[in-house]
Amino acid sequence: MAQGIHVLGILLSLFFGQAISLKIATSLQWIEYTPQPYAIKNFYKGTDTATLSSGGVANLATDSSLDLAANAETQGLKQYASHKNLRLIYVIVEVGYRMVANQAAGITKIGDLKGKRIGTMQGTSASYFVNKLLGSANLKSSDYTIVSGSVCMKTPCGSGTFPSMITGKKIDAFGIWEPAVELGAKSLGSSAVIFQNVSIYREVYSLYSTTEKLNNIATRKNIVAYVKALNQTLDVFRNRPESVYATVGGNVGVDASVVQAVWPVHKWSGTIPSDLVDFLVVEDAYLAQSDKRAVTSKADLTKFIDSSVIADAQRI
Repeated sequence: MAQGIHVLGILLSLFFGQAISLKIATSLQWIEYTPQPYAIKNFYKGTDTATLSSGGVANLATDSSLDLAANAETQGLKQYASHKNLRLIYVIVEVGYRMVANQAAGITKIGDLKGKRIGTMQGTSASYFVNKLLGSANLKSSDYTIVSGSVCMKTPCGSGTFPSMITGKKIDAFGIWEPAVELGAKSLGSSAVIFQNVSIYREVYSLYSTTEKLNNIATRKNIVAYVKALNQTLDVFRNRPESVYATVGGNVGVDASVVQAVWPVHKWSGTIPSDLVDFLVVEDAYLAQSDKRAVTSKADLTKFIDSSVIADAQRI
C-alpha cells in the first residue's frame, strides 16, 4: 500500500509539473570531485536538474534532503559506523597517494623517516595513508611526529601549507592528496624523494546514497541516470584526458600543467573493486581504534556496498 501511495505521489508531482531534482553533497576543492560537474553539464539526463553543494557523506547521513554524497572511503567508514542505512554505490576514482620527503634531511628510504616530522591531516584518508606507508617499514606512530598543516593548490604556496613547510624545514616529509605533493616536490627540486605504495593504500573516492533514497523509485531513476553520466565522463577522463586538463584545473584552481603531471596517480574507476570489502575491513579496524568505537563486522561492510546501481546504469 505504501509503495502504491508513493508511486501515486510521483505521478501527481509530474502531472503538476514538479519534477524531481537530484541533490549531491561533495567537496568542491579536490581533483577527485571534478567528474561530477562534468557529468552534470555534458551527460546527465535525469527528470530534472542535478545540483552539487559543498559537503560530503556526513551531510548525507544527517540531511534527508540530500540524495547522494561523494567522499573518500575513510569518511564513508566513519559515518557508516553509526548510520547503517548508508550505501557505497560507485567508485569514481582510486588515487595512489604519495609522500614527498626532503633528501637533505637524510631521507632516501621510508625507514629514514624514523624520528622525523611528517605533515598530514589527522582523521583523513591521508593520515591513514601515512600510517600504512610508514608501517610498511615497521615504523610505529611513536617513531615519528605528525605535524598539521594545510594543502596548496597553486603556487605560490602560503605559510602553513605543506609545500611551504617542507621548504622552510618545519617538516621533513608530508603525505596528502594532490596536487600539494606535486607542488612540494617541485619546490624541493633535486632534493625531493617520492614514496608511494598502492598495494598497501590508495584512496577510494566513492559515491554514496542511503537505502531510503535507493528504494524511492523516482529518486533511484535519477541516481541511475547520474551514474550513467559519470560512466560517460570517466570514459573521457581515461581516454581523452588532454581534453579536460584545463577544465579540471579551472574547477579546483590548479594549473593545467600540474593537473597533467598528477593525472597518472588517478585511476578513474567507475566500478566496485573486487578487493573492496577486504580493503575496508583493514581500514575500519584502524579507524575503530582511533575513533574509540567498535569494529564494523565484515558482514556489515559487505552490506555497505551496493553494486546494483552500476548494474542498472549499464542497462540504460
